[in-house]
Parts: sequence; C-alpha cells; structure tokens
Amino acid sequence: MKDLAERAVAGDDRAVARLITYAENGHPDLHEAMRAIHCHGGKAQVIGITGVMGAGKSTLVSEIALEYRKRGKKVGIIAIDPTSPFSGGALLGDRIRMSRLTIDPGIFIRSMGTRGMLGGLTGAVYDVMEILDASGKDVIIVETVGVGQAEVDIIKIADTTLVVIVPGLGDSVQAIKAGLMEIADIFVVNKADTPGIERTMAEIESMIDLGYRPGMRKTPVMATSARECRGIIELVDSIQEHRFFLESSGSLPDYLRKRYEAEIVEIIHKRLMTMIFDEKVFKEKVKGLISRIETKETDPYSAAEEILAELLK
Repeated sequence: MKDLAERAVAGDDRAVARLITYAENGHPDLHEAMRAIHCHGGKAQVIGITGVMGAGKSTLVSEIALEYRKRGKKVGIIAIDPTSPFSGGALLGDRIRMSRLTIDPGIFIRSMGTRGMLGGLTGAVYDVMEILDASGKDVIIVETVGVGQAEVDIIKIADTTLVVIVPGLGDSVQAIKAGLMEIADIFVVNKADTPGIERTMAEIESMIDLGYRPGMRKTPVMATSARECRGIIELVDSIQEHRFFLESSGSLPDYLRKRYEAEIVEIIHKRLMTMIFDEKVFKEKVKGLISRIETKETDPYSAAEEILAELLK
C-alpha cells in the first residue's frame, strides 16, 4: 500500500485508479496508504457542482475542465452517479458524456456510485479527493447526482459550490428555494439558448436581493450554454473570484477544517456500521434484537441503546 501511495503522489494515474478502487471497496489496509497520502494534500481547489437532473451538469463540467486546462491547470473529476441496483456500481452516464476528456493526460475522471448514501455524494468521496489532491491535481470538480432540495452535502467538501438550474422548470424559485438556495456560491442558469432565460435569471436575482445585506458577498448569477460553449470563460472567472474572496477574507482554512470534520464523522460512521453488521458477535445480537422487536419484547429505540451501550463498554 505504501508503494502504491508513493506512485500516486508521483502522478501515476494507474496507482491513483487502484487506490480509488480500494477506497470505494473499503479495503482494510487503505488507511496505511491514506496516512502517506495525507501529508501531500490540502492544496487543490475543490469545486462542487449540483442541481436538478437534466440541467446539463456533465456537459458543463466538461467545458469547465477544458477551460482550466487552457489555463494550465491539472484537473480531477469525480462524477457521482446513481448506484446500479444489480451490480452495485455506478451507472456510468456521466463518464460516457465526458468521454472526449479522456484523451487529455491532464484530466483524470472517475465515476462513482452513491452506494446508498444520501445527499448526492458517496462515502468514499473524501478519500478520492485526497488521492487526487496528493497526485498533483490543481482543481478537483465534484459533480453530484441530480439532487432535490434537501440533498446539499456538497457544501461539506467544496470550496465553491455551483447550483445549476435551467429555464422551463415552471416556478424556478420554488424549485430551488428550500435547500439549494442557501448553499450556492454561484448560481448557473444553463441552457441559456432556450426560451425563458431572462425570466429565470430575474427570479433568482430577485430572491438573492431579498436576503442581501450591505457588506455581504452577493451571489452571482451566471448564464451559460455548455452545449454551445457560451459563458464558460466568464463562469470560470467567477469561480476564481470566489476563490480570491475566500483567500483574502481568511475563510479558506475554515472550509478545509469543515471538510476534515465531515471526513472524520464519515470514517467513524463506516467503522461503527461495520462493527455492528459485519462482526459476528454484533451481527447475532442485532438478529436477536430484531426478533425481540417483532414479539414486542422491546422497541427499536431501546434496541439501538442496547447496541450502543455494548459498543461503549
């Protein structure tokens, strides 16, 4: 594992791919590699892209990546897809749409399945980000699955979060106001070549104005047409302006701390779930408790407390 980590840090894409596979599959020795990886990370700019299904996120990611390559940056892309109910792997729609990027050695793309994790992300995303960061990627773009109003975990890992919407969704404000409104660092109205773009942008700008206070950073609203490569340069400029804002205001270290906090919680969560459902002693105990719940001898809350008490001994 240590040799694999050293090769990944040296920029070996095969080693990077192998480590990512180990991360996705929860390899028991992965922590050895991650210890070696960690001291080489913390430098990449992380961009999160989320929004409803059909907003053109994958095409937008492709154009953003190409623009960063023109600016001399190495790019890592984590495209999170729904998990196949049969194989447990990712349904590789995003990877197919980004196929033209695969010929560029400065771009590394990995599609990953959610594997049952809510929030539009996948549990291995923290490890994958660290691996790509340590391997020398300057920019890491994380594209979530098409999300709803409450699936906003992308803010736990991204320095800059783009919320992508499109005209023609009916009441655009209603479609995004509950959760996605609060997490956007930049609103992107994609498919600007379709009717209704002006109304959609006006609605979002009005909504932003309602919550704006003097001294606050005002969330920009950008119009793009990823299919026609329109507005991409301006969008990347806006992303870089937000990066400068974080650096100049001293907020950037807080984003990294928040990311590490979320990673620690995820690691603990996975370890606890493994202990409860994979180790023989606890597995048998859970089965027994379920039987007692069925016969009304106990209830789910009491059963959970019993398991936790056993873990904390």
